[in-house]
Amino acid sequence: MKNLTFLLILILIGTATFAQPQTYKNPILSGYHPDPSICRVGDDYYLVNSSFEWYPGLPVYHCKDLVNWELIGYGMHRPTQVELPVGLKDSRGVYAPTIRYHAGVFYIINTCVQCNGNFYITATNPAGPWSDPVWLGSRGIDPDLFWDDDGTCYYTGHANITGVNDWPQKNGVWMQVLDLEQEKLVGPRKQLTHGHAKNARWTEGPHLYKIDGKYMLMVAEGGTGFHHATTVHHADSIWGPYIPNHSNPVLTHRHLGENYPIHSVGHTDLVQTQNGDWWAVMLGKRKVDGSTLLARESFLTPVEFQEQEGILTPVFNPGVGKLLLEQKRPNLPWMTFEKPAAKNEFEKDELELYWNFLRTPYEKWYSLEDGKLNIELRPEVADSLVNPSLIAQRIEDHVWTASAKLSFKTKKENEQAGLIIYRNSQNHFQLLKEKDEVVLIKTKKGVKTEVARVACKEEEIILAIKAEKTKVEFSFGKSENELKNIGGEEELTLISDEVAGGFNGPYVGMYATSNGKESKAVAEFEWFEYVGL
Repeated sequence: MKNLTFLLILILIGTATFAQPQTYKNPILSGYHPDPSICRVGDDYYLVNSSFEWYPGLPVYHCKDLVNWELIGYGMHRPTQVELPVGLKDSRGVYAPTIRYHAGVFYIINTCVQCNGNFYITATNPAGPWSDPVWLGSRGIDPDLFWDDDGTCYYTGHANITGVNDWPQKNGVWMQVLDLEQEKLVGPRKQLTHGHAKNARWTEGPHLYKIDGKYMLMVAEGGTGFHHATTVHHADSIWGPYIPNHSNPVLTHRHLGENYPIHSVGHTDLVQTQNGDWWAVMLGKRKVDGSTLLARESFLTPVEFQEQEGILTPVFNPGVGKLLLEQKRPNLPWMTFEKPAAKNEFEKDELELYWNFLRTPYEKWYSLEDGKLNIELRPEVADSLVNPSLIAQRIEDHVWTASAKLSFKTKKENEQAGLIIYRNSQNHFQLLKEKDEVVLIKTKKGVKTEVARVACKEEEIILAIKAEKTKVEFSFGKSENELKNIGGEEELTLISDEVAGGFNGPYVGMYATSNGKESKAVAEFEWFEYVGL
């Protein structure tokens, strides 16, 4: 009997192990998740992304297997913490962060462009709360923090501090000591590199590591587009000289051509697992039918350090040399967590973490009451550099649907409420309920066009969007079973990198406006549903 019980236990364990996926799929964070940075504390991994003009900013994710990431908070989560200025331009604001852990404290160091520049924030719990910023007054973007064995903290950042510009777009990485007690940079500054070659351009995104007693500086080069690349530089001393590795670039996809499904790969960060294995996260983009619809996403690949010419060189995805859409997963315990429901029925006292605002809401213009989200109509509009009455979430799929139940009554021609697909102030779709009509509006490269207008006197309606790669359709009706198309089929390429450009990414959500006039009207949303297919 004991033998039979033991056998059954072994079968159950084996079945459970077999049921776990043996591979993972890239990207590990789909949709708008650029500039990933990662750190490990014990068996836990934490990742942060840039967020530019969106609020809350600097999303923080947690996982235990490097694959299944759960959003747990934001580094920027108080409106007055890092104040994004009124009128902040598209793709400005919070740039590429670095997350690190030292002596019981988490650090995120970052740049706020068109704000006050470089700063760091701290927390003992990565879910927050995070501290007010310490502003450093330093040049450039993409700062990094590194602690040497003696506890000294070194700041590396992007800039050409030499003043010599002997080739186009010459940038580089410089270093200075950061005194955490005085909360300021101290001592001499030194230029560490301008990139791996004489004509290297846009060298940025530094990360400094110490591996087997040697220092390795890893940087991004070539810009965050097709020519993006990762290079490494080695030194025996913390202050250098840093010698470019002969294998550079150690990671890029530019040699694979325009038609390879993953492109613009770079801005890489490394992490070593508790088992001693090395993995890397980086940004990349995916094309579908010739268009990059989801902007920059977070990818994962294994790394192996191999001795080349007496130097430990990181080999990315050994034997393959490029990112794959699917491959063997890390040798770590598979993590599961309860994901938010696809249909948000607004039953909680606070919005779900995945909801974002366009620029910082310095005043509260929404409420959650009786299982409904109420959004006040305000003069601000989505095609201006303002904080409109807009609440949205990232589009994370190439095939998806979004829908909402809206209750909205108005007698004024200027008042509108409904759904929006938003990439930036110059490129978006709006499906809006007006006084007695539903209207579909598109704005492409700043040119606003009314696509269609249909009579609709109902106060309660369903608004729906169906996206199929580069195509999108809009509909509305009394119920989910009575939807009718408005505007036919449109090109979703309007929100692609190729059309819209910029560093930010696509969102879908709820929007209400009184178009420049004061209003007391409120749009009431009973639910919103996003489904990736």
